[in-house]
Amino acid sequence: MMYWDGNMGVWGYILMGLSFLLFWGAVITAIVLFSRSVGAGNRRYEAGGPAAGIAEHLLAERFARGEIDENEYTARLTVLRRGRGT
Repeated sequence: MMYWDGNMGVWGYILMGLSFLLFWGAVITAIVLFSRSVGAGNRRYEAGGPAAGIAEHLLAERFARGEIDENEYTARLTVLRRGRGT
C-alpha cells in the first residue's frame, strides 16, 4: 500500500497560492461592488446630485452651439434648478 508523505510538490504550492489569491480577490471585489451599489453610486439620481450639474452643463453646451435660443435656455435652466431646490 502507498502512503502519502505530505509533500504537495511545487505545483501543489503554486495552485494553492493561486487559489488563495483568486478567493480573496473575489471576496474583495464583491465587497467593493456591493458598497458601490448601496453607497454613493445611487446618489447620482437624487435631485440636486451630480446629474443636475451634468444636465446644466449639457444645456449650456447646446446654448453655446446655437441649438436653442436664450428664452428656451433660461426656461429650461429654471426648470432644472427648481427641480433641485435652488
